[in-house]
Amino acid sequence: MTLQLPTPMAPLKLGTRGSPLALAQANETRARLAKAFDLPFEAFEIVAIKTTGDRIIDRPLKDIGGKGLFTREIEDALLSGDIDIAIHSMKDMPTLQPGGLLLDTYLPREDVRDGFVSPVYAALADLPEGAKVGTSSLRRRAQVLVAYPHLQVVEFRGNVQTRLKKLDDGVASCTFLAMAGLNRLGRSEAARSALDPSDMLPAIAQGAIGIERRANDTRAAEMLSAIHHEMTGQQLAAERAFLAALDGSCETPIAGLAVLDGSTLRLRGEVLRPDGSQSIKDARSAPIADGAELGRAMAADMLKEAGPGFFDWRQ
Repeated sequence: MTLQLPTPMAPLKLGTRGSPLALAQANETRARLAKAFDLPFEAFEIVAIKTTGDRIIDRPLKDIGGKGLFTREIEDALLSGDIDIAIHSMKDMPTLQPGGLLLDTYLPREDVRDGFVSPVYAALADLPEGAKVGTSSLRRRAQVLVAYPHLQVVEFRGNVQTRLKKLDDGVASCTFLAMAGLNRLGRSEAARSALDPSDMLPAIAQGAIGIERRANDTRAAEMLSAIHHEMTGQQLAAERAFLAALDGSCETPIAGLAVLDGSTLRLRGEVLRPDGSQSIKDARSAPIADGAELGRAMAADMLKEAGPGFFDWRQ
């Protein structure tokens, strides 16, 4: 069957959150699709959808439902046919998708590192005792408290622009922003430095854009296969298997990063107590094809080492 390409009169609808970063990711997806099929940008319509996570910014994610708050409304629009594909920041994605949806397309991964952002201090080690570190990420909170227990971590939600304004207003002395997001927004200069993953292991799938589709939509499947980046998919297969086996959510501080080296995949993982009192790390290698199995096995062993109650939340 001949592929029915979209046209300006009947465009392919790309669903996304409405933040500047989400729109930048949607525009990157549109540009890649337009180039792959030699189509005008007008053949692709970007549809911004406000999610619960975008509307409620005065409470921690763990208190209002976790990661699905950034995807639920977009996935509902995909299931209803209001949009044709959904574009997501992969670090926001739950490990399970609703029935009828598939997440099997990834764009080339951006910088995976966390950026240190402060209007005053050059590095995290420069902060004095009691200084406030702003973050809404339980992973970053726990990692900071493991290394710098003398610092105070405060809730710091919002998009990139909102968090930068909070810093200017003195709500905190510093924060962290993913370098991938800053790069996509053309704001890499906002970070004083990019933290090496050996110092702050990033979130699972950080820096990756994923594209979700209806399982029975053969046109979307064929079009998306033209822009899928296999190496990113291989990395995320290992990382997300690790996360799924740990039952990862916004209430569990988990970090992980897979790196490809020839035919070998190297995976590092970390689980932390939410209060920063303990961190468990591991690193393993396997053939790339065995990445998901490696992630699950590493998670199982780390859970045994952690023992019951490791992830209990302690304010």
